[in-house]
Amino acid sequence: LAAQLARLTPREQQVLTLLPRGLTNAELGEQLGVAAGTVKVHIERILAKLGVRDRTQAAVKATEWGLGK
Repeated sequence: LAAQLARLTPREQQVLTLLPRGLTNAELGEQLGVAAGTVKVHIERILAKLGVRDRTQAAVKATEWGLGK
């Protein structure tokens, strides 16, 4: 877990923590103070770094790791 999280930037970790809430990119961007397109890029990088197919799988991982509570 620590090794996988360490591969993510602090901002990517923030986005991953918010993913289980099921927010849209626009809603995530609003919470983080960035554009929806920026959130999309963060999510694409998270998926690549965690080796998952989609944001749902990333959200499941985040939940399993106890993030997003």
